[in-house]
Amino acid sequence: MYTVVEKCRLISPDVELAEASVLIENDRIIQVTPGKITPPVGAKVIDAEGLTAVPGFIDLHCHGRNSFDFCDGSADGVRAIAENKLAEGVTTLLPTTLTVSEKDLADSLSAVAAYDQKTGCRIPGVHLEGPFINVKAAGAQNPAFVRVPDAAEVDRLNSVFPVKKITFAIEEANGIAFVGEMLKRGIVPSCTHSKASYEIFKQAHDAGLRNLSHFCNQMTPLHHRDIGLVGAGLLHKDVFAELICDKLHISPAMIKLVFSVKGADKVILISDAMRASGMPDGEYDLGGLPVMVADGAARLKEGGALAGSTLQLATAFKNICEVTGMAPSELVKSVSWSAASAMGWNDRGCLMPGYLADIVLLDQDFVVQKTLVGGEVRYEK
Repeated sequence: MYTVVEKCRLISPDVELAEASVLIENDRIIQVTPGKITPPVGAKVIDAEGLTAVPGFIDLHCHGRNSFDFCDGSADGVRAIAENKLAEGVTTLLPTTLTVSEKDLADSLSAVAAYDQKTGCRIPGVHLEGPFINVKAAGAQNPAFVRVPDAAEVDRLNSVFPVKKITFAIEEANGIAFVGEMLKRGIVPSCTHSKASYEIFKQAHDAGLRNLSHFCNQMTPLHHRDIGLVGAGLLHKDVFAELICDKLHISPAMIKLVFSVKGADKVILISDAMRASGMPDGEYDLGGLPVMVADGAARLKEGGALAGSTLQLATAFKNICEVTGMAPSELVKSVSWSAASAMGWNDRGCLMPGYLADIVLLDQDFVVQKTLVGGEVRYEK
């Protein structure tokens, strides 16, 4: 089965074509050509005139959308989130859990396992954010369920549905050894909700840590006597920094600084979206904690800490294009290619022959018009 996307502007890592055609066979891209091509007999043709084709977005950190949260443990909720994420251009998603009981985590992963992946975005595994965090940096995580890093618990959860990434505090008991234990299992270790010093970071880095979740938020800040985790992320060029680019979690100036120091290929855009994403302002919850959303900003009712976001990735991409002034063919890496690189996925994040035909068509205002997963149109505005 052939599909042709024609007359599109094409932006892929280090590539920008004013007009291009993409030929897809089954679920893979087999040809990218400037200008037009003659479609094979019987091919489906998608006229993308006036639209920009970019690689399908990859969201490694998302808790929910459209009133659902992955920790609800609802199979219907998982399907609803996976389908609605297509509207923001996401084609690969890691459902992200919270600091809750092991039973609730197992129930959440069971619900994800029930998702048949035929209608929404791809879900290759889950991201555990917590429960192995520093209670003094819990943020919007529930401190009642914080516990020390435990590889055996991860193994039990991994048997329910694959765990692909885990965010934890490296300074907690067994934290450094836990880095190596996760890497042995093929799980990407990442640090946040942490009070780690730079010296502790260096030990974790030596053990293989290469990711910092929601960079700058709930981690030790940059200081001239101890550069902390923020300084570590800026200093170490091999570390991926995940950013919530809603201009609230991180200021525009900090967004510009991070991109200028690290480059887009080491920055990963994440939504960190909670159930209020795609929904009106009002009262919601996150991990059992009451949250108020006003003007799109989600904050705990008690204390006012930021409680995830309502950000959508197409908006995050628009924001970094406006803030940094860098070329779109460079910036697009941070919403696709860099996430794929961090996770070791070599089949997505790029519009080139041999890659999965996960494609987003954006209008000039960065509004998603169509989302293709494996060459199939799964969302159309």
